[in-house]
Amino acid sequence: MVTIGLTGGIASGKSTVSKEFEKLGTFVIDADQIARALTRPQKPLWRKIIRYFGKEIQKEDLTIDRAKLGQKVFSHEGEREVLNKMIHPEIKKVIDKRRSEIGKNDPNAMVLIDAALLIETGAFKEMDRVIVVSASKENQIRRLMDRERLSVEEAQRRIKAQMPVEEKIKYADYVINTNGSLEDIRKQVRKIHGELEDIRVK
Repeated sequence: MVTIGLTGGIASGKSTVSKEFEKLGTFVIDADQIARALTRPQKPLWRKIIRYFGKEIQKEDLTIDRAKLGQKVFSHEGEREVLNKMIHPEIKKVIDKRRSEIGKNDPNAMVLIDAALLIETGAFKEMDRVIVVSASKENQIRRLMDRERLSVEEAQRRIKAQMPVEEKIKYADYVINTNGSLEDIRKQVRKIHGELEDIRVK
């Protein structure tokens, strides 16, 4: 089994890239999807987060309002660290379990782990290869404004709060640029997938 780590800045296009890998038969484990599942109402992690950050981050249906939580954690680095320490050990447990299950069922599988904080948490050390997804600041801001309905200032604050992509690239075996068309992204994915296939079958 070969395990690939996929990371990049906020709104850099990681999900688009992971979907293209999935189409080529790669098993994708999405850390953000795991986080959403772990923080559903009444789950132990949901209780911890509500207890610490307060009921004002809840929606009417008791789900966590990610926009309100984001405002809190992206405004205060200390709060962001608290949230990460709550969430990431639990996410890692689920990722490790899924990797193990995939490996048992298919020892020759290619597994891609899509995780925004792959570098920051040290999880990159467990990967066979690391891919960093890169986009221009302008594209990140535009995507964030469209997706999260943020102001320019809030989008810039969220980007600034994360490790610069230039720093992440130092850990990369491959870099995928998402400033171009979807077809351009597909070409980059297919090329890298082909090289990873060579590693997998050795």
